[in-house]
Amino acid sequence: MGSYKTFEEYDQHITDELKENFTEILKGVGEDVEREGIVKTPERAAKAIQFLTSGHCEDPAKILKGAMFAEDYNDMVIVKDIELYSLCEHHILPFFGKAHIAYIPNGHIVGLSKIPRIVDVFARRLQVQERLTHDILECINDTLQPKGVAVVIEASHMCMMMRGVQKQNSVTTTSGFRGQFQKIETRNEFLKLISTSLS
Repeated sequence: MGSYKTFEEYDQHITDELKENFTEILKGVGEDVEREGIVKTPERAAKAIQFLTSGHCEDPAKILKGAMFAEDYNDMVIVKDIELYSLCEHHILPFFGKAHIAYIPNGHIVGLSKIPRIVDVFARRLQVQERLTHDILECINDTLQPKGVAVVIEASHMCMMMRGVQKQNSVTTTSGFRGQFQKIETRNEFLKLISTSLS
């Protein structure tokens, strides 16, 4: 934080710098930065981009370690349909969708709310979907050291929908498997369960 006495002072400094940068961007695209609807936009955009990239300041492994419990449970644990929102690092446009995550405990389980928290931490960074999938997978695998872990992400990318090829109905799916999920029967069970509705 350098010469700043508190995190709040440092955070405000970053906000002020981003606000100036957004003001210049708006000028660059031909906007009147004194217009009523725009005058507060640089500050709003600065705070929004800080929130949307706040995952860089969080330690996902620490979040998991803070909610690990010894438990003799050896079957699959699945948290599916986890909403995610991230920013593509290539165009800083959103991509959004759902993550499906499973692990097979190896002496420890983790509080179920922590799994969506891990998704949020990695999603709130400038990302590509492939790395997001890998980051979540490896964090759970390295921290919990389960018998197996699986991650599937399905997402729509605004960089494809709003610009470029402009394909509004395309969905990108990425996946990763470790341990017992590399066995075809375990992987197939997981894929079947995440595609099945309980209702």
